[in-house]
Amino acid sequence: MAHAGRRYQDKQGGYHENRGSDGYEEDRKKENQAHIMEGILKFVEITVNLLVLICVGAAQASVAGFTSIGGLGIGSFNLNSAYSPFEGTELQEVRELDMQITQMRAPCVYGGVAFSLAAAALTLVFLVVGAKPIHRLKMGLLGGECAFSLLAGVCYVIAVGLYLHFVTQVNATEACKRRERLYARRGYTSMNCVVQGGDAAVGLFGVAAACLYFASFVVCILAIRTVRAFQSRMATAQHSPKSSVRDRSVRNDRPIHRTSGSSHNIQALATLV
Repeated sequence: MAHAGRRYQDKQGGYHENRGSDGYEEDRKKENQAHIMEGILKFVEITVNLLVLICVGAAQASVAGFTSIGGLGIGSFNLNSAYSPFEGTELQEVRELDMQITQMRAPCVYGGVAFSLAAAALTLVFLVVGAKPIHRLKMGLLGGECAFSLLAGVCYVIAVGLYLHFVTQVNATEACKRRERLYARRGYTSMNCVVQGGDAAVGLFGVAAACLYFASFVVCILAIRTVRAFQSRMATAQHSPKSSVRDRSVRNDRPIHRTSGSSHNIQALATLV
């Protein structure tokens, strides 16, 4: 019966060890999948941030007018030449209106460029720092990454709203309407006071970036849960061999004590005889 009980305990121990190893492999698979997904999301986030940056510059260049390049106030060509669509006082008025529109849109341009560059740079930092097995990452780093993803998503939603708000405000000014009439008089209907394609692209890619950051936040939370489960399973695996070795040593010590006691009895009987 004792041998049968011992075999049963050994089978149970082997069963639990197999279950523990299976759980370990399962956690490793989940861990790798979450890490790969997280890296892909970050790469796409950097790409979308650069697209937002390009669209901000393209939108400003499309509405800058003939008197500036990209809204920077640098003369693109000589409006006094024979190819100039304007002349005289009309030329001077167009120059002033172009410069005024450029200055009113400056917060959108500088804010959009700074925000998209900062978001891309920080995302790249987390991508480089996190380029290691996820179980080797510190929980503080993962927590900071989750906070950044959530904050970036919220800030992108706010930034897109502010950008479109400023654009519609500039388009509603009398200066914009006056410039639209002057350009339309010469056949240039693209200089109108509606949201341009570049501005719409900024809003579209901005919303896409916000969705990506929110998805990255969810994946980061799942990664933290996976790491915690992996660490707890590793701690259990480290303690279980010690307890099994201790139990086996106790079981092995018991026959030794009985054998030593029986040898003492035999020696005493021999002495009496």
